[in-house]
Amino acid sequence: MSNTKVLPLLEPESVVPCCPPLTERPLNADEAERTAKMFKALGDPVRLRLFSAVASHEGGEACVCDISDVGVSQPTVSHHLKKLKEAGLLTSERRGTWVYYRVEPAVLAAMGRLLTTAAAA
Repeated sequence: MSNTKVLPLLEPESVVPCCPPLTERPLNADEAERTAKMFKALGDPVRLRLFSAVASHEGGEACVCDISDVGVSQPTVSHHLKKLKEAGLLTSERRGTWVYYRVEPAVLAAMGRLLTTAAAA
């Protein structure tokens, strides 16, 4: 018999679909601000590696203990994860002494839609 229990998924803290595809219409000021914040957060190689590590981790979430090997100190990893959370790209949950990070599927879908162009007829 196992003592494992299934934890509910957290509601996204700041997940907002960023905007329509760039080919649909010009972005308004708020959409441009949100989108720029996401891309700025991903513009750092360490943050991009951390985001990729979380996104590709089995089960769609990763313990900070499993993704910290990106060539910088632990406090720097924490700083970069905080920036990714502030940009709305990650959510987190503390379990005991560890923090688990998750990439919100809505964020990935919104970013994909943003860069998708309409199919040629």
